[in-house]
Parts: sequence; structure tokens; C-alpha cells
Amino acid sequence: MLCARDTVKLLRNYPSLALWVGGNEQVPPDDINTALKNDLKLHPLFESHSENALSIEEEDPSQYLDGTRVYIQGSMWDGFANGKGDFTDGPYEIQNPEDFFKDNFYNYGFNPEVGSVGMPVAATIRATMPPKGWQIPLFKKLTNGYTEEVPNPIWEYHKYIPYSKPGKVHDRIELYGIPKDLDDFCLKAQLVNYVQYRALLEGWTSRMWSKYTGVLIWKTQNPWSGLRGQFYDYLLDQTAGFYGCRCAAEPIHVQLNLATYFIEVVNTTSEELSNVAVEASVWDLEGACPSYDVFDKLSLPPKKVMSIGELNHPKSENPKPVYFLLLKLYNMSNNSIISRNFYWLYLPGGDYKLLEPYRNKRIPLQITSKTSHKDSSYEIEMNVQNKSEKPDPKILTYKNKFANRREDGEFDMASLEPIHDKTEEKQKAGLFQRLYRQFPRETDGSKITEIKGSDVGVAFFLKFSVHALKTDNKGGEDTRILPVHYSDNYFSLVPGEEMSIKMSFEVPQGVTPRVTLEGWNYQCEVHTVI
Repeated sequence: MLCARDTVKLLRNYPSLALWVGGNEQVPPDDINTALKNDLKLHPLFESHSENALSIEEEDPSQYLDGTRVYIQGSMWDGFANGKGDFTDGPYEIQNPEDFFKDNFYNYGFNPEVGSVGMPVAATIRATMPPKGWQIPLFKKLTNGYTEEVPNPIWEYHKYIPYSKPGKVHDRIELYGIPKDLDDFCLKAQLVNYVQYRALLEGWTSRMWSKYTGVLIWKTQNPWSGLRGQFYDYLLDQTAGFYGCRCAAEPIHVQLNLATYFIEVVNTTSEELSNVAVEASVWDLEGACPSYDVFDKLSLPPKKVMSIGELNHPKSENPKPVYFLLLKLYNMSNNSIISRNFYWLYLPGGDYKLLEPYRNKRIPLQITSKTSHKDSSYEIEMNVQNKSEKPDPKILTYKNKFANRREDGEFDMASLEPIHDKTEEKQKAGLFQRLYRQFPRETDGSKITEIKGSDVGVAFFLKFSVHALKTDNKGGEDTRILPVHYSDNYFSLVPGEEMSIKMSFEVPQGVTPRVTLEGWNYQCEVHTVI
């Protein structure tokens, strides 16, 4: 009890603390449970607002540690899961993303634990495991049409969660094509991580207060180099699942219900949002925009989920088998973007294998970087623009420029402009003009990097990372600087769209950092020396 009371005193002033729980998957013994219930309540002096409240005889205030929060005796009791202590939490494995939205997915209002896969990037595997652990799983075809992943013994020891569940979930990595090596496997795993955790949280918020009251994700990280569900790995590098979850966790969020294909807007705030619109644009693998809809003059009630309208593309004539969907919720008074959500989708019964040849697309990018640092602390802003030609700039309501995310996690809506009727000049480059050029802009000290390309389309699944610049780099050496805090990562840009990514990090003394950009259709790393 001394330990428990000391813990309460240590943590009770944190505003993010929601409640106290006596035991994880258990209830404390009766004597401890009774003492905790007594300690975690208000001092009698504050229980009444009457004039006689101040006349109550003073008692030892240390006996009443925190009466401002609910005390739950155990993590699966008193309203959590089925409320009776049975193991009705989870699941902790791969799911079909659309299942999170279905009524039969989870039967109770508050899920105290639910999780999924959590494979890190290939660099982390190589940095934390011997070469025998670099072998990717064998994809064993079963007679029922499903695939069983057979991981190597080291992955098995590190609690690897497969990306398939034979009999229920077809292998989510195999949907993109059988991986060739560790790098290919881990990249496809990040695609699945992003989709999986975004769908997990969007499925819950889709039923906010109508079916679900809350959910806790297990877990954010592994205390060792585990291969279970995680948002950042043992070396503090965020997985794509982190950014998928954070996208879905916006206070005001536009999303696609993957079970009904209706567009929804979630407003978790206490204020009504009026005079807003949703823009839904579908982009194909050729860079065209075959479907475009605007739902305008909307009012979003507080603490509610509003169904806006159905996505037309899957039911349209000759729909694309694999396509991208960009949803934007914006304020009609000034065209500022409130929420942005980017999906890659396939028709029912299909797969993502057409994305494999899409890797050969060369989409021109322009990256403008601005750096400030003091001693070993760096802050960098990278503005990335998809310079490929828009299919028809007249149809877009506003300029495809996404608002910056501030340090507090909110978005800075300033300086967003309506689009002008202007077609950008298409950059022409040959097959071997894939290199970039970099030069300083004399006016403000920023640097511009251009990635040449002659194709039009989506710059898909871009990822920044920071590395130590080394001239004597040994083959396979992990040069990443970790941790790095990004305003966003694993992002995609449609033609004409631009986005600013902010990053901050510390570097060891004497180390020069460089920023690297990779992507699905950018196998060659682009380096910017700071």
C-alpha cells in the first residue's frame, strides 16, 4: 500500500490520466482492494458544496489521494469487456481491415486491450538480429486456399505475429505479391501496418457512443526487440502503424467505412462544426482522376459520427481494380483543410498486385528543406511537392496543399490558398534522368532537391529518415539517427499536391546528419546533406 500510495502521488497531477485500475487481468486481494477504494476518493471537505462543508472536522488529507477519477478494481471488470473478469479482450492478430467496422467484430462497449501486427523496418531487423534472423517467412499454401507463414526460429523466439490467419484472414503481405527479400517483406509489412491500425481505430470511432465507449491499444512498444504489435521498435523508430493510428485519432476526422464504403466524419469535440465540405477524389495508377465528388454545406454535431455519402467508384462503370482515394474535409469559408486521409484500395475479391509494376513509375518531386539547429539539436522542415501534371486542375476545389502539423499535434491552417486555373509544366526526363539536383536558394538559405521523372501519378508511401553522414560506411551498417520526431511520415501525394513535414532530433557530437527520402516508387534513396 505504501508503494500504491506513492505511485498515486507521483502520477495524479497528470491531466492525461483517465482512471485508476487495481490489477491487470486480476483483482487485488480484498484487503488491498478495500484500502485502494478508500484512498481513491475525495476528502469529505470537498464532497459537499453546502455552507456547512467547511465545518467538517479536518481529517488527515493523505488518506484521500484522488477522488477526481474512477477506480476500477481490474482491467476486465466494472464495465470493461463483459465486466465480469472473463478474458473478453483482444484480438491480438491480423484482421481483415473491413471487419473492424462490422457489428459482430467486438460485442462489448469498452475493449481494454486490442492489438495487431508490428513488424519493424529491415534496418532494425539487421541491427538487432544475427544474419540467420534476416530470413523472411516461408509462404506455405494450404489446401483451403489460405497461406501459412512459417517464420525462422529467431522470429519465432521474438514472438512474431504473422500477417495471415489461415481460415479467416488471407495473407495481407501476399496481397502485394510474394516478397523477394527482407527489404521487400518489411516494406510491404509497413503498408499493412498502416492500414491495419488505421482501420482498427476508425472501426471503433465509426460506432462512437452508439456501440463503443472506448478502446485501449496493446501495445505501443516492445521492451525488447520483439516482433509483436508495436508503434515504435526497440531502437525507437516508429512503424507505419503509428502514423496510421495517429491519422485515425484526429479530434475531427474524415474516413471511409471499409464495410459499407460510406464516407464518414467523426467529431469527437464538444463544439459543432458548420459550413464544412468533404472532397473525395479517386486516382488511378495512370495518374487520372476518374471520380470526383464534393459534399458541401455540412454541419457536424459535437461528439457524433456523421455519414456523408457513398463512395461511387467501386459501383461505377468499369471501375479500376486498384485505385487511390483522397478524402479532405475543409472549411468552406477559407478552404483550409481540417482533415486529410489517403487510402489505397482494391475491388472486392481483388488484391494489390498491380502496385508491383507501379514501382517503376517515376513521379517528379520537388523538396525544399529549411534547417535550424543549436548545438546538437536540429529542427528541419521539408516541403515535398508532387510536380506531375494534374489531369484537370479546374475540377479541384482548392490548392492541394496540406496544412502543417504543429508541435502540439494540431494543424496550422494558415496560408492555404484557393487553386488558380493553372496547369503546371510537365517535366520531361529520360530513363536515366532519375538523379536529383540540389542547390541553395540564396534568399532564405533553404535547399531545393528535385527528383526527375516523366510520369504522372501518385507519389506513393514516402518515408523520411535521418542518417549519420559517413565516408567510411561499412556495408549493412545501420547509420540511422534515432529517435526522430516527425510531424508525419509514410505519406502519399496526388498530382499537384504538396505537404510540409517537420522533424526534430539530437545528433551525437561530431556527427553530420543527412535526410533520406524513400518510397514505393522511389527505390533509390534521395539524400539531402544538412
